Amino acid sequence: MIEIIKKNKLLAAVSLAYIFLFIAMPDKAYLSVKNSIYYIIEMLEIMPVIFILTSIIEAWVPKEVIMNGFGEKAGIKGGIFSFLLGSFSAGPIYAAFPICKMLLKKGASIANVVIILSAWAVIKVPMLANEAKFLGPNFMGLRWILTVISILIMSYLMTVFVKKEDIPVQEERDLGKVTGINIKEKYCIGCGLCEKLMPHYFKVVDKKAKWKESKLNETQINELKAIIDKCPVKAIDLK
Repeated sequence: MIEIIKKNKLLAAVSLAYIFLFIAMPDKAYLSVKNSIYYIIEMLEIMPVIFILTSIIEAWVPKEVIMNGFGEKAGIKGGIFSFLLGSFSAGPIYAAFPICKMLLKKGASIANVVIILSAWAVIKVPMLANEAKFLGPNFMGLRWILTVISILIMSYLMTVFVKKEDIPVQEERDLGKVTGINIKEKYCIGCGLCEKLMPHYFKVVDKKAKWKESKLNETQINELKAIIDKCPVKAIDLK
C-alpha cells in the first residue's frame, strides 16, 4: 500500500485534500467534486480525438519533415511555424501536451515546443478576436506584442536550463544504429515491470533496473519496444 502511494503521490495528495474538504467544508467539497467531474468529462470528450490525431501524424509524417519545420536547425522558420500552430489551435491547453510530446519525439526543438505551448495558451486567434472586441484593439495589440516577446525570452531560457535528455521522451532511432539499452537511473523507480515482463533481459538491483545483455539484434529490439513504451517513467531508452 505504501509503495502504491509513493508511486502516485499527486493522486494521494489530491485524495487527502478532498477528504479534508468533506470533513471541514462539505459544501466546498461538493462544489469541487462537481467542477472536477466537469473537467474529467471534457477531457474524455477531447483527448481521444487528440490521441488519434497524434497517432496519425506520428505514423504518416516523416521525422525529417518535423525536424525541418520545428527542429533545432529550423531557425526563424521553425519559430514562425510554432507560433502559427499554437495560435490557430483548438481546444484547451492540456490537449497540446501529447502533440508536443510527439513533436519532441520526432525531432522538434525544446524552444519551438515552448512557443507552441505558450501560443496555444495565451495568443490563440479566436481569443484575440474576443479580446479586441471587449478590451479594444490597442489593448489586444500591445498585449500580443509583449506576450510574443516574453514567449521568445522564455523559449531561449528553456533551452539553456532544460536539455532533451531531461525530458522522458523516447526518440525515434534507426534500428541499424542501435547498439544497446540505456537505463536512466535517476528516473527509474524500481517498479520491476521490465523484470516481470522480460526477466531474461532485465533485473532489478537496489531498486534500479539493470540490463543483462550486451548486444542487441533486430528481434530483441522489436521485443524491447513494448517494454520501453510500458515503462511508467520512461526510464528505458535505446542507444
